[in-house]
Amino acid sequence: MIDLHTHSTASDGTDSPTDLVRKAQAAGVTTLAITDHDTMSGWAEATSEAQRIGISLVRGTEVSASYEFRSVHILSYLHDPALPGLSQLLERTRQARLERLIAMTDLLSRDFPITWPDVLAQTSGDTTVGRPHIADALVAAGVVPNRDAAFAELISPRGNYYVRYEAASAPDVVAAITASGGVPVVAHPFAATRGRGLTDEAINELVDAGLAGLEVWHREMDQAARTRALELTQRFGLLATGSSDYHGIGKANALGEHWTSPEVLTEIANRGALPVL
Repeated sequence: MIDLHTHSTASDGTDSPTDLVRKAQAAGVTTLAITDHDTMSGWAEATSEAQRIGISLVRGTEVSASYEFRSVHILSYLHDPALPGLSQLLERTRQARLERLIAMTDLLSRDFPITWPDVLAQTSGDTTVGRPHIADALVAAGVVPNRDAAFAELISPRGNYYVRYEAASAPDVVAAITASGGVPVVAHPFAATRGRGLTDEAINELVDAGLAGLEVWHREMDQAARTRALELTQRFGLLATGSSDYHGIGKANALGEHWTSPEVLTEIANRGALPVL
């Protein structure tokens, strides 16, 4: 079983990279991708544990991007951090995310018992802070029962407390990933819970920039979205992946609930700058 989209405490997951790898193996996953938001800080720990217990590991990152005011997430697989482009872009994105999260917390604090230190209390080490940590602070304060409830309303893009931030354009992100030897795949491209999806014209522009695939099988992609995504992969000759987008406690996504074919994994491995471990 191949699961190519998961998160650890290096960003907004609730399992350490070590525990993520162990839980993946226990769930029957044979190849796991660690794809924390805008960071590679969990790679070393995940690599050590994966090699110790004998599970294959794909090193990756979920990169924040934008396209015509829409939030887009692009999975980068097997890029080389030593190559120019993506690492510098990620640093700028992390700073923009941080400023946005502080602004959101300030707005929430006017109506709820939550402060920025409360949000930071939900993180550890050099975690990349994200909206899930605001959600966790709201849970800890008794405002909402779980992360999903927070995302459904209070910190939803449609909510009164949502603040946009300046992420790099999706074509620029795809170009930076490919320049770093990575394999770029758009995560949950037509998820109904994430606002307007990408248009066919947008996908075409990303293909011109070097896009390699679309995440077709994902909990937030309904049948119509999957059908459309599959049609686009066939039209543009893209890879079709499936993944859990596992975050741990607070989200229903289960490790291995969707997966990628061995043939697609082989193609990703052939294209990436780094090996599958």
